[in-house]
Amino acid sequence: MKTFIDFNSDMGENFGAWVIGDGVDSEIVKYISSANIACGFHAGDPNIMEQTVLSAKANNVGIGAHPGFRDLVGFGRRLIKEEPKTLVNDVLYQLGALKEMASLHGETLSHVKLHGALYLHSVLDEGFAYALVEALQKQNATLPIIGFSSKNCYLQKAATEAKHPYIKELLVDRDYDDDGNFVLVRKARAYTPSEVKDKVELALKKGCIKSVTGKEIDIDFETMCIHSDTIGCLSLIKAVKEALDDNNITIRRATC
Repeated sequence: MKTFIDFNSDMGENFGAWVIGDGVDSEIVKYISSANIACGFHAGDPNIMEQTVLSAKANNVGIGAHPGFRDLVGFGRRLIKEEPKTLVNDVLYQLGALKEMASLHGETLSHVKLHGALYLHSVLDEGFAYALVEALQKQNATLPIIGFSSKNCYLQKAATEAKHPYIKELLVDRDYDDDGNFVLVRKARAYTPSEVKDKVELALKKGCIKSVTGKEIDIDFETMCIHSDTIGCLSLIKAVKEALDDNNITIRRATC
């Protein structure tokens, strides 16, 4: 049984006057150890980025970049076909934006985690995954990647081969298929707190989760995620916290 776990959430995903999800980032940040902050391509804007950085800082939460496809209309959940180099440059551009905003307030980036369809693209596309790790090695070889946990994930393979720090993730509020891949959706379905708590308990005690058909799938993870745009996300986050407390597991930032 683990004694501590990182708990992350995708945050800062509003845009101007538009609010995504329940709009409870200021409450979520009180429960997590790592914040993945949208960098303007799929959501977020400079003002929201700064607000989220300041909120994370005030709560001693890790400040991570959350780059996505250049897809404001589709919230970064539509696959955009581009050459690996172009996508890598998009990621670095977004990283730079958040790095400067964090630096303005005396903070540094704690990690990077891709968003939505780009996250899935890094799992499935070998060329992009290896090109991204190569670029991150040059840009900041110690900046951890939070990514999908699967032996078939190209991003995990590329990071492992390059000895780049990689933090394996369990997506608590997303469904998995029988092959252990998460099911990408345009809009996340509603989950109940008890459903989420059961999933966390199973993962902690048996090292597995159940697929959409009920099949048990082994999973290795160092961080868990609840997305801020999931319906009722705050109640789900509290359910995760309750499961961790019940098992005497401390929430703290992952280190590689």
